[in-house]
Amino acid sequence: MAGVSRYSSYNCLTGWDSYDKIPRVRVEYYVNENTFKERLQLYFIKNQRSSLRIRIANLVFKLLACLLYIIRVCADGDPITASCYGCKPGNKTEFEYSANLTEEEFQEHPIINWDGIIWVNRSLCLWIVQVILAMISFSEAILLVYLGYKGNIWQQILSFHFILEMVNTIPFALTLLFPPLRNLFIPVFLNCWLAKRSLENMFNDLHRAMQKSQSALSQQLMILCVTLLCLVFTSVCGIQHFQRAGHRHLNLFQATYFVVVTFSTVGYGDFVPDIWPSQLYMVIMIGVALVVLPTQFEQLAFTWMERQKLGGSYSSHRAQSEKHVVVCSTTLHADTIMDFLNEFYAHPLLQDYYVVLLSPMELDTTMRMILQVPIWAQRVIYIQGSCLKDTDLIRARMNEAEACFVLAARNYADKTAADEHTILRSWAVKDFAPDVPQYVQIFRPENKLHVKFAEFVVCEDEFKYALLANNCTCPGASTLVTLLLHTSRGQEGQQSPEEWHRLYGKCSGNEIYHIVLGDSRFFGEYEGKSFTYASFHSHRKYGVALVGVRPAELPEFYEDTILLNPGPRHIMKSSDTCYYMSITKEENSAFVVSEKRESKAIMAKDQSAVCNERKAGSGSGAGGGSGGGRPGRDGSSAAPYELPQVVLEGPASSTPVPSPSRINPAHTVSSANFAASYKYGEGSSTGESRNHLKESPATDSASDSHLLLPHTPRPDTNFLSPDSLNYRRDMDAGSRRPSILPVPDMVTSSLQIASDNQEEEVEVDESEDELDDDVPWRSPSEKIAIVKGFPPVSPFIGVSPTLCYLLKEKKPLCCLQLAQVCEHCAYRNAKEYQWQNKTIILAADYASNGIYNFIIPLRAHFRSKTSLNPIILLLERRPDIAFLDAISYFPLVYWMLGTIDCLDDLLRAGITLAENVVVVNKELSNSAEEDSLADCNTIVAVQTMFKFFPSIKSITELSQSSNMRFMQFRAHDKYALHLSKMEKREKERGSHISYMFRLPFAAGSVFSASMLDTLLYQAFVKDYVITFVRLLLGVDQAPGSGFLASMKITKEDMWIRTYGRLYQKLCSTTCEIPIGIYRTQDTSLAEPGNHVSMSSGAKAKWFWPRFARMRPSRASVSWTTP
Repeated sequence: MAGVSRYSSYNCLTGWDSYDKIPRVRVEYYVNENTFKERLQLYFIKNQRSSLRIRIANLVFKLLACLLYIIRVCADGDPITASCYGCKPGNKTEFEYSANLTEEEFQEHPIINWDGIIWVNRSLCLWIVQVILAMISFSEAILLVYLGYKGNIWQQILSFHFILEMVNTIPFALTLLFPPLRNLFIPVFLNCWLAKRSLENMFNDLHRAMQKSQSALSQQLMILCVTLLCLVFTSVCGIQHFQRAGHRHLNLFQATYFVVVTFSTVGYGDFVPDIWPSQLYMVIMIGVALVVLPTQFEQLAFTWMERQKLGGSYSSHRAQSEKHVVVCSTTLHADTIMDFLNEFYAHPLLQDYYVVLLSPMELDTTMRMILQVPIWAQRVIYIQGSCLKDTDLIRARMNEAEACFVLAARNYADKTAADEHTILRSWAVKDFAPDVPQYVQIFRPENKLHVKFAEFVVCEDEFKYALLANNCTCPGASTLVTLLLHTSRGQEGQQSPEEWHRLYGKCSGNEIYHIVLGDSRFFGEYEGKSFTYASFHSHRKYGVALVGVRPAELPEFYEDTILLNPGPRHIMKSSDTCYYMSITKEENSAFVVSEKRESKAIMAKDQSAVCNERKAGSGSGAGGGSGGGRPGRDGSSAAPYELPQVVLEGPASSTPVPSPSRINPAHTVSSANFAASYKYGEGSSTGESRNHLKESPATDSASDSHLLLPHTPRPDTNFLSPDSLNYRRDMDAGSRRPSILPVPDMVTSSLQIASDNQEEEVEVDESEDELDDDVPWRSPSEKIAIVKGFPPVSPFIGVSPTLCYLLKEKKPLCCLQLAQVCEHCAYRNAKEYQWQNKTIILAADYASNGIYNFIIPLRAHFRSKTSLNPIILLLERRPDIAFLDAISYFPLVYWMLGTIDCLDDLLRAGITLAENVVVVNKELSNSAEEDSLADCNTIVAVQTMFKFFPSIKSITELSQSSNMRFMQFRAHDKYALHLSKMEKREKERGSHISYMFRLPFAAGSVFSASMLDTLLYQAFVKDYVITFVRLLLGVDQAPGSGFLASMKITKEDMWIRTYGRLYQKLCSTTCEIPIGIYRTQDTSLAEPGNHVSMSSGAKAKWFWPRFARMRPSRASVSWTTP
């Protein structure tokens, strides 16, 4: 065994006290900066503030030297007597003689006074000051040479500025050693070039100290101006001094005039140099100017061009005194930016805002032309930069911005990559400016998790698929939502000869507004009344439709949200926030209560302005709604309520706005807050538009800037009174129409609920676990109990909980595939399933997670089990297992591999049995060169399907709104050509929704996801609009909130006659609120060979329309049932 080492008794790690035995050494850092040279370099060069002070002092010294030279010139005596200091002048007789000669005589015998060039008269005080400045400048020059020495001393000595410094300082040192040299001429005016260099260095230090990097253009411009000034000053001082030896002596003003004229023109000849030294000097200076100035101009032009590519900058002074928002995107497309600018500046309170566009890409030609338009050039500032760089965010003054819009790039083929870029931009902005509100737009719903901190987020796939699903149950829902989200004054189509154009264009001006009930004149009088009562009476009196409310006091555990049509159970309070549809908001409306006589006069004038065919009915109110007076045989209006007529003064229009206040009840029902018109016939192909055009011109309303409501009825014509009913029964035997119950102000036991609603209530009470035997599901896999609940499996994180129909047990994944035979099902096509209801086919290129939001509204809890339509997903790529797990809990949902390009796939998917075919735009376009052709594959495929199956109702999504004109395209459709010309005229009038009159869009059969961009833009002014649309489309659900539904008007319902009476009937029975009408027109009478006729004799035959309504929640309806 080895012996123990004698050193093992000391171990520094054996105890804490042993650390005291370790010697400590003090280490000094950066000792290299303690030398004399390093300290001088730190003070003169490295330190920003100290070096800036030295540059400023040096600049002042050089400018002072130039000023002393000017003072010396002004105080100088006769150059003929010039001599050295203390010396007597020699014989100057010949110079005195030549001074008396004329210009021509002197030119024949020129004499140069060299003493006048070499010697000057310098006073003692001036000499002392100049010597002191020279010594200071000389010492500084030697010190800078010492500090800048890097091994080659000649590089410092032979530099231009050092030589110039020596020329201006060493002669003054010689005057100290040899006094006669005190009057020696020294070109002190050359200090202007040294001042120019000090000014350049000073600006560099100043920009570095202020951390101002974008100063190249201003610095180049400054250098050019200073260079030009130095050239002029050097030429002036030089020519003035050399002319001392000539015949004609010049002062500084005359020399300046001569130099400016010589540089700008060829000269006037009034002042000319008369000796060769002056002439040679001017030739040299002109040569220097021709060499120096073009170089400076070239550098300035290059810097300016580069600066134009980088865009401008938003100064800090403007950011403190003005308001601006920043729009960030990868590429700035003209259509996207114009949509933003039109929607942003449509609000009157945003006219003083500035828009800063921040993008890493250069502007294309179209965007450059747009930003040169005066209306945008004064408001929009483009900055080329990235959100991920703090320097670019500083240029955009992101910290002082009112908001930051982060827009997704639509030109990306990979939407996931586009979302990743958007997420990083949002994070960078949040890190740099955490207090700035963010408005973020993304594509994929699964990426919402990463930008949850943003104040407002719009996921395109969420809204797109939910809107397409609502289009299947509520025709034209996409058109309704699109027009609600676009700001318009309702002036589109007012010059059209067709009535539906004028009515449709007028109603398109409706938007969603909000106001606190206690501050409102619309709704303030309904405090303590039920919501349904307030909605009906405000619509009848003011023409606005109350559709939602945000209660200030909610029960415990309730989220602060909007309640859409909470029903009569909700009692209005003064603190409630009301959401209503109107042409303009209440704050911008004037109220004029008309007397009864004035009302009759206006009614007579209105009746005389319209066609004789339209005998009776109530007019469209604000927002297209109409009050509900029932007309009598004499044309007078009768109503069950005595309410004063109110005329809302809307925004003034430059063109007459017709007021279609009378519509023939045999044709259609008057429009409400929204009206879409689409022409197709029963048995004819969808979108057929061979009908003749009307020849009747646009009728002028009683007031082109007023929105007229139904006129006040006579007090003796109460529709509900027994006398009135008996009178109408006697006058119109056989045409008795039922009366409409009044809308009660409070919920009472006398409130009757329609029989159909009672049947729905019975169905609600049914057991959720029982199988609905009314639907003959033939597939064994479908014989699973249907229950109501929340989906147990979601395809992504962040799904809003929604109550819907689910299968009690998960369906096997093999049974999800429609045409695949498995052990549970042997069917090979949709026809073999023999479903009771028609199917809904969704054609997409792959299974996006957004399809989940397409299924949710179609399986919502408020629908009946018997009305569920089978959903077939026609996918080009096989979905992943996670997506199949999510949809396996929904009843009657299938998928199959296929494409709409293949006729066999469409037949196997059951297109002949389909109620709607929804075609989602393909993300992988076959045209990467031109964005306008991105929809070409989708358009051609849908057109092919339309040719084979003309009676199928298709709903297509496109990326470019301008391509909607190609849907259901017919080359010889004269009516479509007429609409095309109308669209061009609307564009010329400045409308940015001119496509609204295209029949496919008006019918809701085509939709562009880019139209939803305005949802994000409007959220800047209306912070509730995103929540409102999510609830309306069924993406979110709120307890006590209603939902969107539709009802078809049949022939038996035509006794209602007017939209106002329809409003009253729904509010008094089912407590529903109508928000729009979807009209269809019969075109079967039009022959294919007929041309477009402007004759008014061909009357359009309208089918019974379908109207959209907002139904109250189940709890509200069941509560009101006696």
